[in-house]
Amino acid sequence: MRSDLIFGALTHVNNRYELCQLASKATRKLHKPNTRLQDTTNEVLDRFRETIPMNLGGETAVEKVELAEAAAA
Repeated sequence: MRSDLIFGALTHVNNRYELCQLASKATRKLHKPNTRLQDTTNEVLDRFRETIPMNLGGETAVEKVELAEAAAA
């Protein structure tokens, strides 16, 4: 369920507003034509859930999204 993905992603992002902003940017960049937008959003939230928490890593969340974009390309 998406709520599980959101709560999982919130453990790695400081607040809900920041999560919403980062997820919308990542969804726009990672979305592929002829796929459902909901599936792309779920994939982005799943990636946020699996990443290293912001406080422990040296990278910011924006850099993580850019790295994910480069890996997807």
